[in-house]
Amino acid sequence: MASSIDRVPSGDRWIHEIKFDGYRVQVHLANEAVKVFTRNGHDWTKRFKKVADDAWHIKASAAIIDGEIVVPAANGTTDFSVLQNELKGQSTKIVLVAFDLLYLNGRDLRKVPLVERKAALKRITTGSDVQFSESFEVDGREMFADACKVGLEGVISKVRDSAYGGGRGNNWVKRTCAQRETLTIAGFALDGGKWDGMYLGRRKGNDLVYAGKVDHGFDKTSTAELRRRLEPLVRKTQPYAKRIAHKGIWVEPKLLAEIEYRAKSAEGKVRHPFFKGLREDL
Repeated sequence: MASSIDRVPSGDRWIHEIKFDGYRVQVHLANEAVKVFTRNGHDWTKRFKKVADDAWHIKASAAIIDGEIVVPAANGTTDFSVLQNELKGQSTKIVLVAFDLLYLNGRDLRKVPLVERKAALKRITTGSDVQFSESFEVDGREMFADACKVGLEGVISKVRDSAYGGGRGNNWVKRTCAQRETLTIAGFALDGGKWDGMYLGRRKGNDLVYAGKVDHGFDKTSTAELRRRLEPLVRKTQPYAKRIAHKGIWVEPKLLAEIEYRAKSAEGKVRHPFFKGLREDL
């Protein structure tokens, strides 16, 4: 697993890959059978049947592949919420993005340098429906800036000659693209009388559309101030143009919040949002 960093590394020691937004898996090929395991070791082969079928065409008699299951968009981005929705159906759009190879035809590759593992992985996946995760030998910071510009989730940087180690270490590091937006506060939640986050909305013409719930970024001071400002605005009904299923304490949509987040779902909901403060200047 990759460790989070504040600054993407540069230099010849590193190669860089696109960070995808999906389910991390290991795909095991053995005895003409394919198994797909989650990060926690659960066998989700039936749930990821399309990926298992795709992996069956890999050119190897036995292999263990590390990768991410995603639903790719036309512009190359991936969206976790779209993936979840896809899995409710027949999962016809999911794709395995393969980025490492641990084992191949009786040989344990975990101590082989990363660039050699990836070269072998590219050979066995070429011609199949499994997508190979390309590595880029470019300036990491420039790649990160470009990734954020086009709406990708971020960048994974890896030491080019590193062995494959379990757990979280410093040979794989990640930086996600943080985005900012000013959103309308539509309500808040309490759990046993304690603050439990805010519901957000985005203006579309005269309508307020649900934009997600933010649970992080609050301290005692900001919570007290928010409750002081919001409680006089309480109303009985949701302010959204289309009702949502969540239970909350709804307010007149008059206050604006600055929200930092990693990405947006296809429905426009913010992912991994963080409350930065009220906007008083707008």
